[in-house]
Amino acid sequence: MSSEIKDIALAESGERKIEWVRRNCPLLRSLREDFEKTKPFAGKKIALSVHLEAKTAFLCLTLKAGGAEMFVTGSNPLSTQDDVAAALVKAGLEVHAWHGTTDEEYARHIRAVLSPGPNLIIDDGGDLVHMMHTELKELIPGVIGGCEETTTGILRLEAMNREGSLKFPMVRVNNAQMKHFFDNRYGTGQSVWDGINRTTNLIVAGKIVVVAGYGWCGKGTAMRAKGLGARVIVTEIDPVKAIEAIMDGFDVMPMNEAAKLGDIFVTVTGCDKVIDEEDFAVMKDGAVLCNAGHFDCEIDMKRLRELAVESAPMRNNIMGYKLPTGQYIYVLGEGRLVNLACGDGHPAEIMDMSFAIQALSAKYLVEHEGALKEMLIDVPAEVDYEVAKRELEFLGKEIDTLTPEQEKYLNSATV
Repeated sequence: MSSEIKDIALAESGERKIEWVRRNCPLLRSLREDFEKTKPFAGKKIALSVHLEAKTAFLCLTLKAGGAEMFVTGSNPLSTQDDVAAALVKAGLEVHAWHGTTDEEYARHIRAVLSPGPNLIIDDGGDLVHMMHTELKELIPGVIGGCEETTTGILRLEAMNREGSLKFPMVRVNNAQMKHFFDNRYGTGQSVWDGINRTTNLIVAGKIVVVAGYGWCGKGTAMRAKGLGARVIVTEIDPVKAIEAIMDGFDVMPMNEAAKLGDIFVTVTGCDKVIDEEDFAVMKDGAVLCNAGHFDCEIDMKRLRELAVESAPMRNNIMGYKLPTGQYIYVLGEGRLVNLACGDGHPAEIMDMSFAIQALSAKYLVEHEGALKEMLIDVPAEVDYEVAKRELEFLGKEIDTLTPEQEKYLNSATV
């Protein structure tokens, strides 16, 4: 099957973006050099669905250098960059993606990268795994395993595993220390505000920011809002996380109370209808809403469109909705991932660590083909620490090591 992209003539622009990423991703550069020598994926087909921009492209090229035959699509209709997709096709990968796909086109592209019969799956949100288990079950015997990038995808996998329906091992990449500590907190924290600021051109200082959800992504989003001078309110369903938010210096209250106060709202929960009709009704005129969770269901966009008496684009990636009460609500990026729909996603150095975990986890699956008994597995500690050690080396930093006497002391029953 041939690739489906917007325009191959865009490749030169995509190549420049990928080169910039290459220069700023020393971990993936070093893995690519290793893979070119050892070819850990020789003879293997990899289906990949991740936000298709330059950092993802460099991961794809790294896996290809390891001998993989790559079949690539995006994991969100608004995050695909058409010039990057073109650059990958020019580099010899099969790509099915373009910016702004319809639901039907998106599903067709997912199906297209699975149809060749992958041995490995690299997923972001779980759409590849879902389609494999529902529409393409006959291809499951050829799958060694896969890796899941994000919290939402892991929630879907855990539900499948509880039901006993997950048929091949999946590595919870998102749960690795070198992923969630840095990608979810610092990556999301910066990229969310990159997307908001470049899209709205409004000041954050002095405003009230409401962050829905205080997981790792919510922590990073709230921390960066505070750094920009905002007053931050956190909404939560978990009492422990709510107390943590209070201890971190943030106010905590239910969404319907926060909705009356907020100027900017960011949902980061992975749940459905976190901001709904009751919340819309009490919001200030001019409230700005955006989502940093994986799927576009956290803001009830369907109901907002039904309620609106008028709607019109205000700026690129900003839609204004006028409610019957007269106030306007502004939604960024159609309620999809604001850091990718309205920006370039996480910084290159952050994704360097996350994608190094992806690449080494895929290698681990190949090396342990047939030996993994659990369907959901964590990133092996040795992979996590290998990435951490390499990152410290590239940062030019050293740390202490235990002496034999210290190791004996720590492992002694008399401590």
